[in-house]
Amino acid sequence: MSNATKFEIFLSTAPGLEKILRAEAIELGYKNAKSISGGVTFWGDWSDVWRANLCFRGASKVLVRIGQFRALHLAQLDKRARKFAWGNILTPSHSIKVEVVTGKQNKIYHAGAAQERIEKAISKEFRSPIAASLDDADIVIKARIKKDNVILSVDTSGEGLHKRGYKQAMGKAPLRETMAANLLRNCGYNGDETVLDPMCGSGTFIIEAAQIAAGLMPGRNRRFAFEKLATFDTAAVAQIKRDWDEARPTRSNLPKFYGSDRNDKVTEFSRSNAKRAGVGHICSFTPMAISNVTPPEGSPGLVIVNPPYGSRIGNKKELFSLYSAFGSVMRERFSGWRVGMVTSDTLLAEATKLPWEPRNVPIAHGGLKIKLFQTKALV
Repeated sequence: MSNATKFEIFLSTAPGLEKILRAEAIELGYKNAKSISGGVTFWGDWSDVWRANLCFRGASKVLVRIGQFRALHLAQLDKRARKFAWGNILTPSHSIKVEVVTGKQNKIYHAGAAQERIEKAISKEFRSPIAASLDDADIVIKARIKKDNVILSVDTSGEGLHKRGYKQAMGKAPLRETMAANLLRNCGYNGDETVLDPMCGSGTFIIEAAQIAAGLMPGRNRRFAFEKLATFDTAAVAQIKRDWDEARPTRSNLPKFYGSDRNDKVTEFSRSNAKRAGVGHICSFTPMAISNVTPPEGSPGLVIVNPPYGSRIGNKKELFSLYSAFGSVMRERFSGWRVGMVTSDTLLAEATKLPWEPRNVPIAHGGLKIKLFQTKALV
């Protein structure tokens, strides 16, 4: 597979966010991107893979389809895995691990046995070391067996793309940066308005919103698995970063971003995270109870909040009081502002007495189904 070859690229995301991720793909120039269950696909080359890892805010991983073959039994799987052109993708100096997904409808249905055969084939024929676990591997190969076809993909991201490289301090139940970016987009946020989060925790919503406003490349401060593949081109990736910086809009008046939380320790975390992310100068974090929150000076913008819910932190009676207090503050003080709120519990959302819009698509998140509740501008 040469750098000029076109192949299928898959961007993964939490189920329920596929349409939002597709909208970002189209905005980034991938006009033929299609939403499928669990993500978005499009065809491209290796420069598209590098750009996707560096530039997408809402994708969790970038996977590349590297080939497929038919196998009706383990001996055939072993033989065809040995003949596969691993050298087009892998380098022998980096460790690999194979992850297999199969099912009873295939002739080969034992995932562990299939994994062992493919790993042994790579080790014997290509001499790549096999890692002890997925977390220890330099490169992860994903094999999906469907209708007796073994479909091979490589994870080009490595660590999940929510790890932007700036968050060293976290509060309780942190929200992933990729999830925050998708929810901000779903609220219509594009970087032009003030954002406030009165239960900010580690500051994820605020820092993500500020980076969007500042036009900072999401993946600029981290490393990727694609750097260990045979197809990696250092100069080409450096050029993608230069192109991004040259295309960045220069704004003389950036919006301001405000986070508060009753826990002064987590607001200090947020302040440190924002500084590392390069947006500390436009972010403000204050220890404050929800009952004391007031709108900042300037035009109304977006309030977005990820309060405790369900099995997440706290007992139910206290949560109803918290949601009720939040709703009262919004209705009484935030005229003209839009509100977005994430929760798994519709009854808690209703306790705010805010005029929620009727459209809420369930989103898979940490074993729960959450929803983004939104209002129009409050009156």
